[in-house]
Amino acid sequence: MNADDVRVPRAQSGSSPQHLLTTLLGEYLDSSAADLPSAAVIAMLREFGVSEASARAALSRLVKRGLIATRGNRRPPVYHLTPQAIAKHRSRMQHFLNFGSRPAPWTGEWVLASFSIPSSGQASRHAVRRSLSALRFVGLYDSVWIRPGSDAAPVREALREVLHQVQGARWSVLHVRFDEEAGPHGPASAYDLAALAAAYSSFIQQYAELRAAARNGEVDAARALVARTSAMDSWRKFADIDPDLPPHLLPAPWPRQEARETFLDIHSALGSLAQARLVEVTTPHWPEAASWITHFQASRNPSRPEPTRGDQGTPPLPD
Repeated sequence: MNADDVRVPRAQSGSSPQHLLTTLLGEYLDSSAADLPSAAVIAMLREFGVSEASARAALSRLVKRGLIATRGNRRPPVYHLTPQAIAKHRSRMQHFLNFGSRPAPWTGEWVLASFSIPSSGQASRHAVRRSLSALRFVGLYDSVWIRPGSDAAPVREALREVLHQVQGARWSVLHVRFDEEAGPHGPASAYDLAALAAAYSSFIQQYAELRAAARNGEVDAARALVARTSAMDSWRKFADIDPDLPPHLLPAPWPRQEARETFLDIHSALGSLAQARLVEVTTPHWPEAASWITHFQASRNPSRPEPTRGDQGTPPLPD
């Protein structure tokens, strides 16, 4: 098999240019000291079929969100990542790359949130459910939601924020243990684990050919950038939707480990190539590109699960 035979999944399937640019900046630019010309950003996104107009719109939206800022009043504009964005990117990269590396210690504790809202508060009920879902809670019953673990502070704050001005609303947050965790009326029944297992299996199948090609050195730099971004875009969703239940509550065989190995094989093998491609396409517009563009890579060492930085060339200045 040669590089031209490798079918690389599309990185932008379902992803907006804004989302794609956030992914690229999080993966490959790790310093707020770097001056990033707009022309370099346009060249980056062109690799994914994004037009110049859409690239400029994505830049504008990230400025409004506070993830990037303009440097002075230069024309054409020059951007830099904000320190807040750097901190957020590092935290998210650590989350994505560490996810599934080893089972979390299990104490048997769950956080339970229950609420009662008058029938006139339909909008508030929807808002509560959105907030709970964002915190990775799942509905055990209509107004009883649960999440494994013991950290109750985020859900207390979320319920207070949504319901404190709703007349007649009541809510409680509790720490609980279930007598029958795995039974038909226990917490495991609240999760659609069959659908999650199917999604992991689909990921494994979708990226099997690319995984083999990456391990065999059969992906060129141009394809590596798109393929690696596609794999990260697909994998990161699992880190956000998988409730990370203890092993005794999961059906066997559970495909998450094979999916993680598939992702890591692609992400690790293609990191340097993807970095080199970004340097190649941005250098004509950004001569210092090789000094700033880097890549993250997950550690294979179980005693050191945090991601490592794959720097090449001159290391970026500290923030």
